[in-house]
Amino acid sequence: MPEPTMIVATGTDGAAETAGTVLATEYAADYFESYSVVGLLAVVGVLFVAVAFGAGRLLRPVVPTPEKLMTYECGVDPVGEGWAHTQVRYYVYAFLYVIFAVDSIFLFPWATVFAAPGYGAATLVEMFIFLGFLAVGLLYAYKKGVLTWT
Repeated sequence: MPEPTMIVATGTDGAAETAGTVLATEYAADYFESYSVVGLLAVVGVLFVAVAFGAGRLLRPVVPTPEKLMTYECGVDPVGEGWAHTQVRYYVYAFLYVIFAVDSIFLFPWATVFAAPGYGAATLVEMFIFLGFLAVGLLYAYKKGVLTWT
C-alpha cells in the first residue's frame, strides 16, 4: 500500500481535504466493492437453486399410490417389522478402521517433512511417539477381545 502524501486539495465548496482522506475513501470503496461481487454471486446462486426446485415442483407428476408411499431399501419390499438387531462389534470394527485410516493420513506429511534438511531426528522421534500411541491403542483393543471375529 503506497504511503499517502499530505497534499492539500480544495474542493468545490472551498473545504480543504488531504490526499490521505481521499486515498482511504478509495480503498474503502474498493474493499466493499469486492464484497458486493461476492454477495451478488451468493444471491444469484440462491436464486438459481430456488428456480430449479420450483421448476421441478411444477413440472413433476404428482400421483401418490400405496406402492410409492411404501418404504423400501435397495428395491426390495420390506418384510416384517423395521427394527433389526445389529451387533455392536461391527461398529467397533468400523470405528477402528476410521481411526487407523485417519492416522495413516498423518504419515504422508511426516514423510515429506522427514525428507527436508534439518528435520530428520526430531521428526523421527515424534513419529515413533505417535506410532507408539497407536500401538498402545491396538494392544488395548486386542486385550479386550475386540479384534476377534466370532
